Amino acid sequence: MGKVTGFLEIDRQEAKYQPAADRIRHFREFVLPMTEQEVRKQAARCMDCGIPFCHGPTGCPVHNQIPDWNDLVYQGNWEEAIRNLLSTNNFPEWTGRVCPAPCEEACTLNLEDVPVTIKNIEQAIADKAWELGFMRPQPAEVKTDKRVAIIGSGPSGLAAAQQLARAGHEVHVYERESKPGGLMRYGIPDFKIEKIHVDRRIAQLEGEGVTFHCGVNVGIDKPVAELLADYDAVLYCGGSEKPRPAGIPGGDLHGVYDAMPYLVQQNRRIGGENIESVAWPAEPISAAGQHVVVVGGGDTASDCVGTAFRQGAVRVTQLDIRPRPPEKEDKLTVWPYWATKMRTSTSQAEGAVREFQVATLEFVGENGKLTGVKCCRVDESRKPVPGTEFIIKADLAFIAIGFAGPNPTGVLSELEGKLAVTVDRRNSTNVVANDVDYRTNIDKLFAAGDVRRGQSLVVWAIREGRQAARAIDEYLMGSSVLPR
Repeated sequence: MGKVTGFLEIDRQEAKYQPAADRIRHFREFVLPMTEQEVRKQAARCMDCGIPFCHGPTGCPVHNQIPDWNDLVYQGNWEEAIRNLLSTNNFPEWTGRVCPAPCEEACTLNLEDVPVTIKNIEQAIADKAWELGFMRPQPAEVKTDKRVAIIGSGPSGLAAAQQLARAGHEVHVYERESKPGGLMRYGIPDFKIEKIHVDRRIAQLEGEGVTFHCGVNVGIDKPVAELLADYDAVLYCGGSEKPRPAGIPGGDLHGVYDAMPYLVQQNRRIGGENIESVAWPAEPISAAGQHVVVVGGGDTASDCVGTAFRQGAVRVTQLDIRPRPPEKEDKLTVWPYWATKMRTSTSQAEGAVREFQVATLEFVGENGKLTGVKCCRVDESRKPVPGTEFIIKADLAFIAIGFAGPNPTGVLSELEGKLAVTVDRRNSTNVVANDVDYRTNIDKLFAAGDVRRGQSLVVWAIREGRQAARAIDEYLMGSSVLPR
């Protein structure tokens, strides 16, 4: 490493944020980037570990070569740093913004609670690469005569599209929405990732020969069977969109919504699109002047919290059935794995009231309209504690307790019906395909991303898209030079 004693001499420094009172007035990103010199100093803290857990199976799903590009950043070699980073991750400016950074949990310095700021450095490398013009289209020099169709333009579909296009195949991406991007465009709020970061990647992919067919709802507008007949391979990269059933009485009251339609609607509004679409028909939802309750404790719930504050909510309460986690984990028991400990998202830090070990018993209302959420305390087994019932005033409630598989209509409906694809019915309706060749039981049909593994991180979707691309390339050509 360039600075062997950097971790002893330099303190951990994280990127700062705009004050909460300022950032809730807009939907733009609010992270204040570090200077180039600050980023280089933070990269110098990398220890050159004998076993770098940060990019092993416990750290980075795409196996980013983190120590290598940390050293390159410290040396000021940004071009080689981005080349190294792109060798494992197609979209580092996305993961640098929205990934929860399991790599930092696995960092050796996390044993002392001062891990290398890997996520900030990754974002800085990608942003610097765009600034310096290193992110150029890389069209294949030699074209094959093979054609591949990809259903879905989320991170897994786009990663696969880029890899296959660069391998020389003719790639066509089918997207039911009016613009490509999937979860990155419509699911994640702009205050976490502005859509310019999606738009310029789409432009790059088009420059590499990828063709996008938007507004095409495969399975309804265009049969999957037709794609299988017209293309040499088809990759299904749909998202995990079906909300996990909450089973809470009163869920039909006006004012009670699933989380994702709310987030999609706001993203479409900011993007200047009609808030309704084929996939997300909805009446306008606004938290302005409202008392809001969010049921769930994950990232989607947190995104609802931040969106509600920016729309002008009076009060936002977040309900989590899990016990309040400890402030600090036992390092020797947990490290290098992701630890259960108290974490506060930027949205929660904007003023949310967080209730732990609370069950949602019922949505209550008058004349068909939500007025409150009836709750109670639960024990360690999540059983209600008698006599602890209480009601939280609510004009709006969002259910954000996870997803149970892909949308049952469209693609999945045809696959299960006419084509008889194998699905996993234990916990969801995910399409069955292994993580070696990503092939389904239907000839020429592959599956990757959330539709195969269930709801997961963007970085896992990118990994699956890359690996599926290699599997398809090998299937079409007999061998492949694409990385796994």
